[in-house]
Parts: sequence; structure tokens; C-alpha cells
Amino acid sequence: MKMQGYLFVHFKEKTDPDGEAVYFSISEDGFHWQEINNGLPILTSTIGEQGVRDFTICRTKEGIYYILATDLSLARNFKTKYEGSWDKISREGSRNLVLWESKDLIHWSAPRLIQMGDEPFGCVWAPDIIYDDKTEEYLIHWSSSHPLNQYGPKKIYYSRTRDFLSFTSPEVLYEKDGSDIIDSALYKDDNCFYLFVKSDKNPASILLLESQTITGPFTIIPQFSEEMKKLEQGQYEAPTAIRLEDGRWCLFLDYYGTKIKEDQGYVPFIADTISSGRFIRSDQSFSFPYGFKHGTVFALNQIEYKRLKNADFK
Repeated sequence: MKMQGYLFVHFKEKTDPDGEAVYFSISEDGFHWQEINNGLPILTSTIGEQGVRDFTICRTKEGIYYILATDLSLARNFKTKYEGSWDKISREGSRNLVLWESKDLIHWSAPRLIQMGDEPFGCVWAPDIIYDDKTEEYLIHWSSSHPLNQYGPKKIYYSRTRDFLSFTSPEVLYEKDGSDIIDSALYKDDNCFYLFVKSDKNPASILLLESQTITGPFTIIPQFSEEMKKLEQGQYEAPTAIRLEDGRWCLFLDYYGTKIKEDQGYVPFIADTISSGRFIRSDQSFSFPYGFKHGTVFALNQIEYKRLKNADFK
């Protein structure tokens, strides 16, 4: 079926707790976006930290939709429970993810907490999901600190599931010596796999890597790194990408390098192919109703797009 639209699942950068919730925005072309549900949250979390961030969404072969989120509320807990310290969050943050499921994108289950094995992670952040058609499993990957390196540089870990009820023991997907690696987003194109990550040091930038297999090893694409050098370093995170109907790839990076909240949010880049790594910033071609924060862009078919556009979430 012809893809007819796009969904962006994201949160809002706000100081009050209602920003740390699931928001939906839609687009017919991937360039011009509009909020739905009158800009109100689609889902809120009443479990764990009662705040959610860093969303991903998938559609299973059976037609079930899942949203996964980081279980973290800065609005509620940053100054109190975590004493204003990101280091404390990375050592003592939630080891759970929050999950919702739906059969139609409109009616969603109550949230439930899931845990990726028994590893003593210091935090579990920013999940992403990709289907492995060779094993017929869903591969969930995320970033965590771990006591094995004294909660030092975070790595990308992964676990597999068939039913989103049971999960394999976590394994390392990607790590980089001497640097945090967070915010992974993994895609398949022309039988190759492409991994976007945020590197904290050397460089403090977004990386794009490629591999012949879904779990690596991954090799950096230098042409992408050259394009990223044109940006302020250490100011972008949370990559999410989509292959447009005309074959081009659109990459969105979350710009957080300003204290002016109205200036925060995703900025777009376009490439003819993901393998080239030549993503060109293209702000003038895009419009957003406000600054979307850390989420995932997701292709919709005609039925899904119309259903969301006409939905009443009350």
C-alpha cells in the first residue's frame, strides 16, 4: 500500500510535568507538520517516575503498534530525587522502559514497565526498535551506563523479543572508547544497516555507521562526519530518520544548544541516499508547529494517516 503520511511521536520541552508525555504530530509529505489532539498529550504515564521521554514506535507483522519510552521525569525529580545531577541520573535512574500497545493508533493500553534482563544498569535511556527479518524478532536497543566500567561511558545495548513480554539478555551493540554513546537509531536499506548515535567526545557530534549485519560490527561513514562538522559541536542529539516516498532520506536532529526553549527542537537534513552520508541541512523546506523533542518519525499508510487526522482522543 502506498505510504501516504508520517507520524512524529515526541514530547515537549516544558518545566511542568505535562511536557513529559506522548504527543503526536502528522504530515502528508514529511516536510510540513501539524499537531493533533489540539496539541494535548495522547498518553501520559502513571507508573514509574510518572514522566516519559525519548519515544520510539513500531508496527508488528500482526498489526500491533508499540510505543516505548524512557521512564524519566526531570520536571518531577531532577531537583529533588536526583539533586540536580545528570551523573546521579545515569547511576541511579530507572532500569525500566514504559510500554503502551494499540491495535489502531487511537486506543492504547495502560502503560506497563518492562525491564531488559537483570543487568545492574545505572539507567536505561532512549529505546529504539528494528525488526530482524532473518530471525523474525524485534531488536530493542538503548543506551546505559554499567558498574563494569564504574558507570563510565555509556554504551548501546540490545535485547530481542518476539512478543514484547519476554526479552533476551542484553548484549553490547556499539561502544566507543572514552566517550558516552547514546541515542541510537538503526535502519535497514539495500541489505545494509545504518546506525545513528550521539557521541559525547572526539567528536562531540552525531555519527553515522554502517554494517552488513544488524548487530555490527559498525564502521563510521566519514562523509556524514564531514557534514556534521558544519554544525555547532555538542548541541544536537536524538537522531531519527525516514526514507521518503521519492527515495530520499530525511534525518531529524534534536537541537538543544540554547536556553531559549522556543529555539529548541528538531531540525531537518536531507540526503539522496543514506549510504552517501551527505545529509544537507534544509530548514527552509520544513515547518513545525513547535519544537518537537526527542522522538521517532514513522511512515503511515493512507488508512493510518486518515485515522489519525480524524481521530478524537477524548
